[in-house]
Amino acid sequence: MKKIEVLTNYNDYILSTYTRVPGIFVKGKGMSLVDIDGKKYLDFFPGWGVSNVGHCHPKVISAVRDQIGKLIHLPNNLYNLHQAKLAKEIIRWSFDGKVFFANSGAEACEAAIKLSRVFGKGKRFEIITMDNSFHGRTLGALSATGQKKYQNGFAPLVPGFRTVPFNDIDAFKMAINPATVAVMLELVQGEGGINIATKEYVQQLRKICNEKDLLLIIDEVQTGVGRTGEMFAYKHYGITPDIMLLAKSLGGGLPIGVMVAHKKIADLLKPGMHASTFGGSPVVCKAALGVFEAIEKEKMLKNAKVMGAYTMQRFEEMKSQVSCIKNIRGLGLMIGIELSIEGKGIVEECFRHGLLINCTQGNILRIMPALNVTKKQINKALFTILKALKTVAGVKP
Repeated sequence: MKKIEVLTNYNDYILSTYTRVPGIFVKGKGMSLVDIDGKKYLDFFPGWGVSNVGHCHPKVISAVRDQIGKLIHLPNNLYNLHQAKLAKEIIRWSFDGKVFFANSGAEACEAAIKLSRVFGKGKRFEIITMDNSFHGRTLGALSATGQKKYQNGFAPLVPGFRTVPFNDIDAFKMAINPATVAVMLELVQGEGGINIATKEYVQQLRKICNEKDLLLIIDEVQTGVGRTGEMFAYKHYGITPDIMLLAKSLGGGLPIGVMVAHKKIADLLKPGMHASTFGGSPVVCKAALGVFEAIEKEKMLKNAKVMGAYTMQRFEEMKSQVSCIKNIRGLGLMIGIELSIEGKGIVEECFRHGLLINCTQGNILRIMPALNVTKKQINKALFTILKALKTVAGVKP
């Protein structure tokens, strides 16, 4: 299929729900993508964090190839060998709980909403969420999201959510009422601008939840599976959630969503109360096991910490060269660069020079390279970003 045919088919047959960059990509390996013309790109924002271990990691490919010819799908009323293995592996890395398998982060969020309402026994149902949060596009997850721009046009939203400022413990305390059953938050708000929860704030949330018998739901759809330098971001905070949500990078490129519920509440959901037709298929579970194996054997958590610190240091050094950099914040390899100018032009300039990054909230560059990124790749990407910043900001070389 030629480039013009691809673009025509998109225009004629696919809903325009995305703002797409002009590249048509046909191949990926590690940190690289190749377009239809054979041009290579360095991918520093692989699928909104889906490809944490890089594109087409050998462990993932091997797992999928092994499974695809044996058994692709099983309904969830039958036992699935790889579901059992993957659930045990997730719990090994997290906390004493049980796993529900779905297909996406939004589905995992919906499962958490339903479990919270069961926990509330029909009397408590309200979940407190945070300004600038993002929890998904389905109606329940969208109602939980603390950004009006995503909710516009979809009223009436699902009732039962109250949004408060992030990192403001007093606002959280004031929002608690007799209907409150849980609080849900991202420890690093990705779509919200790489806003990082403070340790004191999260520990106070945990303490209040214990005192008030509220559930603490941690959305790790983007922070989970190594992104912050720990397998799960909550480990930075010295707390354990009651519910954790996973998706994106867990499947190594295949669709998966997971709700992990602490054992003290997991069995509140009885047979028939919740389900997912495709959740936890043999193929995707085998792929996810490959992801865990790759991260552990290749020591990617350590690399994420070291390379994340190095990247942030390099961005700090850039401040003296381009005044439009206001602030750098991040955790592990989840990094945001706040600018005093719009970021769209920088993203476009980087793309023109073969680098994929992202801009969120209008002026925050977001980079999330694979956990096995090298210093050489980081230096190459930062050289391109600096060049783009100087070009767009009008700074002479």
